[in-house]
Amino acid sequence: MKAQIFVYVFIMWLMIIAGGGLLIAVIAPISINGFGKYSGFLDSGIKAAVAIFLVALWVFIMSKIKNWIFNKQIQN
Repeated sequence: MKAQIFVYVFIMWLMIIAGGGLLIAVIAPISINGFGKYSGFLDSGIKAAVAIFLVALWVFIMSKIKNWIFNKQIQN
């Protein structure tokens, strides 16, 4: 029973570390040019949108894992 909670926390930390690495290694170097003075604003907006999407995705995934663990515990 306790092992499932530790697995949940372990998966959560793996997702946090992988997400941070993804944002730093892949998303951060992206730069958009050709829009004049709005390039920096557009660049930052796209990076923020990707980060918000990833956070929403991680919350959704963690919610599904949590529900799976708790449903498994209720059935036992």
